[in-house]
Amino acid sequence: MSLEFTISRPKSLAATVADRLRQAIIDAELALGSELSEAGLAGKLGVSRTPVREALTLLQQQGMVNIIPQRGSYVFFPTEQDLIDLCEYRILLECRAMRLSIERQRDATLAQLNQALSAMEQARAAGDAVAYSRADTHFHEAFIGNCGNRYLMEGYEQVSGQISTLRNHLSAPLAGVQERSYAHHKEITGAFARGDVSAIETILTEHISATRHSYIEALKRGIIKDPGRAASGLSLKG
Repeated sequence: MSLEFTISRPKSLAATVADRLRQAIIDAELALGSELSEAGLAGKLGVSRTPVREALTLLQQQGMVNIIPQRGSYVFFPTEQDLIDLCEYRILLECRAMRLSIERQRDATLAQLNQALSAMEQARAAGDAVAYSRADTHFHEAFIGNCGNRYLMEGYEQVSGQISTLRNHLSAPLAGVQERSYAHHKEITGAFARGDVSAIETILTEHISATRHSYIEALKRGIIKDPGRAASGLSLKG
């Protein structure tokens, strides 16, 4: 007898806690480099320390948390080289995913790009930096989600949390970054609608490279706190 259906299983408590903490890191509820107290998080979330410990291990595998034996757990804190490496990886991954998405799921991808662009416009009008960052993330994920290659998708998933976090923590506070970002996304959408792969690659590469410079500038200007002094500010509302 062959079973041809799958059984849907609810998320474990650890996975649920990991999802909540992951979003808190991305949305800047938790500062980069801040210490994560198992007891403190357990108390705020109303769970025991065991699922919190398991959640932190899951987040470590995603590069979102650093667990240092005998010292504690901390939200990841990127070095300048980390930022350079991540952006180089993004250029390779996103340009290839874009080419595949335009070949395999052009209409669906374009619809998602336009939806994300519309969400960016609304966020800009409302002055909502977090909403803008989320729309920005959805824009880039349109290429990944429609590329039809699970290895590319898995490769991106491994760093997607860090990308989203840095987008919110480092880009949003810098003057002019959002305006440049929006212009790039609008140009990319227009080029995608025309099927101009070469133009998209040029703009996308310029966009990610500019993002790298913004990240490094934010680090040098001290927009993010030294991890040795950062403290958890997680409110965990909702």
